Amino acid sequence: MPGKKIYLAGPEVFLPDAVEIGLRKKALCQEFGFVGLYPLDHEVGEGEGRDARIYAANLAAIAQADAAIFNLSPFRGVSADPGTAFELGLFVARGKPAFAYSNDPADLFDRVAEAFGAHQTPQGVWCDAHGFEIEKFGNSDNLMLDCALRASGQSVLRPEVKAPIEDLALFTACLRKALLKFGF
Repeated sequence: MPGKKIYLAGPEVFLPDAVEIGLRKKALCQEFGFVGLYPLDHEVGEGEGRDARIYAANLAAIAQADAAIFNLSPFRGVSADPGTAFELGLFVARGKPAFAYSNDPADLFDRVAEAFGAHQTPQGVWCDAHGFEIEKFGNSDNLMLDCALRASGQSVLRPEVKAPIEDLALFTACLRKALLKFGF
């Protein structure tokens, strides 16, 4: 079944070398017998309505993809990029195979506690310095992301030591998992 299409989601599209990272990801996909669909593959032009054109192009790529790999590394804060999280939800809702990784080994709880403080209430609930409850489940990110992946038989791959957001070691591990899923 070579040639399965894999949507490549993640915050790399915002990095200064986004196109080069996309080319590296697509080359790795090809080495594994897949076709990588990167969000920056489509020219959407400039000007008014560009956001809607990007959205439509990404939805079209998602529709034609057989599976996806999601980079859920924290971006601009303690959690995954919200666009990537949206795309993961869309994929899972469509029943398509989803694979994910984070280049940060820390649990969401630990990242929130470091950024915003943490204390336990007399009732045993963990809260940040503002009194907002913090999830403490050992998950890589929000429970909706981790649980969606687990419900589909996957998990968020994490390194032992924090790696740069553009590191592709765990992306490659996700490609290996996709090979097993598709049986080739």
